[in-house]
Amino acid sequence: MRVFHGSDVKIEEIDLTKSDHFKDFGRGFYVTNIREHAYLRAIDISERHNSNKPIITEFNYIEEYPITVGLNIKKFVNVSKEWVEFIMLNRNRKISHPAHTFDIIEGPIANDKMVIQIRSYEQGKITIEELIEKLTYDEPTHQICFCTLASLYALESVEDKELHSVLDEKTGIIIEAMVNNLNISESTAIKNFYFSKLYEKLSNPDTLLWEKSWQDLYNLVAKE
Repeated sequence: MRVFHGSDVKIEEIDLTKSDHFKDFGRGFYVTNIREHAYLRAIDISERHNSNKPIITEFNYIEEYPITVGLNIKKFVNVSKEWVEFIMLNRNRKISHPAHTFDIIEGPIANDKMVIQIRSYEQGKITIEELIEKLTYDEPTHQICFCTLASLYALESVEDKELHSVLDEKTGIIIEAMVNNLNISESTAIKNFYFSKLYEKLSNPDTLLWEKSWQDLYNLVAKE
């Protein structure tokens, strides 16, 4: 499975100690199979760090590896009561961490307002069903957390650095042009770009489309 990590730096070596414990699935290295989401994450981080340099690092997730070596895997297929309770456990600062013993965890992402919603649930103001609804994004989401050193062997870096470096640079310019010229929001521009037929062809190095100027690429995606 091809997965993506959004940041403001290229990930050359994964350091689990740099991750916060109190995330959805606890401390670990997070990736997604939705490139659009990784890019949004990269933008958020680059803005917070004032670097203005969103970068996506791509990996191949070798799904057979953790099964072969017997790693402890947890997969949440859908938003559920179990998923909510697991996230609440990992975000609970009153208990010792790590709060679980899984090597790899996969599932949906909780939305950014979850702390307030969870507090309302704990105070009895909303039901578990209402909490699940409030924590669910309108569109499908996806994340995988690699929690242990052993789990990182399931990730294989994509080595075509020249292609992806050029893509990252041109993508940012094209999306900015879409926002300015088409009068749409940044999130809409990102979604339209990553789900375009152009991007599908662009990410294939054999097409050589990535060698075209960003202006030519913008004109092609604008026509879609």
